Amino acid sequence: MARVVVDVMLKPEILDPQGRAVQGALGRLGLTGVADVRLGKQFIITIDGDVAGERLEQLHALAAELLSNPVIENYVLRVEADA
Repeated sequence: MARVVVDVMLKPEILDPQGRAVQGALGRLGLTGVADVRLGKQFIITIDGDVAGERLEQLHALAAELLSNPVIENYVLRVEADA
């Protein structure tokens, strides 16, 4: 078993209104010095068997086309063995 973790974040040049709202709330709750907050999403996919070669390429293609919007988002995919 392997666990594939895909983290998706807005590209740095894209405004993040939810992040701004959280940043403002943190300040109102007394946390000072917060320079920026960016929100993202995480997908955790558990896979039977090995994740390598063609299967890993397929996961990258799915992350790029289905799990993220390549126009406004970047993704990072990592494989964690022995889920």
